[in-house]
Amino acid sequence: MASPLALAGCMGAGAQQDLKPTVEAAYPSPQAIRMYAALPNERFPVPAPDLTQIEPQFLRQVVDYREPYMPGTVVIDTDARFLYLVRENQQALRYGIGVGKEGLEFEGAGVIQYKREWPRWTPTRDMMAREPQRYGHLGGGMEPGLANPLGARALYLFKGNVDTLYRIHGTNEDWSIGKAVSSGCIRLLNQDIIDLYGRVTNGTKVVVLQRTSLRMAGSAAPL
Repeated sequence: MASPLALAGCMGAGAQQDLKPTVEAAYPSPQAIRMYAALPNERFPVPAPDLTQIEPQFLRQVVDYREPYMPGTVVIDTDARFLYLVRENQQALRYGIGVGKEGLEFEGAGVIQYKREWPRWTPTRDMMAREPQRYGHLGGGMEPGLANPLGARALYLFKGNVDTLYRIHGTNEDWSIGKAVSSGCIRLLNQDIIDLYGRVTNGTKVVVLQRTSLRMAGSAAPL
């Protein structure tokens, strides 16, 4: 039986650079190309993503952020497809995300209970039933690697002492960033999840906003 950490409802050099928004800059910019360069020293060498498949607003960047969350909090706006790591001085580091079906099944606050580099992964029964050709043969789990849907890193969200099966993880499917996808939780480019992994610790608070909570809270993040 797969361990709870393997079940999923869902630092290399230069990984912690920040990208400030630019106006009418060539895309992708030299800074973006450097920030998302290949990571050959990873356990499984990570290729550079094709940034032409990703809209500029979904690249990692520092933005103004005036929502009422403490610095160090991770805020996930599933509707806008952004993940924010709140900083001091009304700013946040913003990452583009892709949101799978399981990513819409949790709302509210939890904590990062565990972090894993190059994690194993086992699809849920719902995922195997929904896409049997893709996941049906993986009931015994999948070894780490570039083909693993959790990618280079995974953050495991708990509420109290209960595993929510909600994951923040990497992906090699560059095209899926900024989009809704059929399965999975919250995915970031591998370079971005490696960067985020290095900035958060076990116990970090995570707030997940869905459409209903966004309507109550107002706009997500003024830029």
